[in-house]
Amino acid sequence: MSNPVVTNQPGAGGYGTNVQTGEWSTGLCSCCSDILICALGCFCPIALSCYTANKYGENCCLGCVPGGTTAMRTHMRLTYGIQGTICNDALMTFFCGLCEVCRMAREIRIRNGEVSS
Repeated sequence: MSNPVVTNQPGAGGYGTNVQTGEWSTGLCSCCSDILICALGCFCPIALSCYTANKYGENCCLGCVPGGTTAMRTHMRLTYGIQGTICNDALMTFFCGLCEVCRMAREIRIRNGEVSS
């Protein structure tokens, strides 16, 4: 009994696509395109972080732990095929954290069909 010869490596799985040619549906400062998300981000940013993590299917505490928002942004970017790097994810969440969480929440709502872009 002979062993089969492997000629191809297994493909990637679970992240949607490896070709990252997409863009975010809204800009970083397009907060007013979704008033609910904008208001929640302005008045209770912790609640917005929990809401975003929960809507994305993660534990709601992920948005509140150090590095959690960066990890969620990286996973979201890979899942949706959006261009970027892990370094960019870390810088965006560190320097523009609230705006970035608003954008991630808008992206989830748009992709789920809850609002239009």
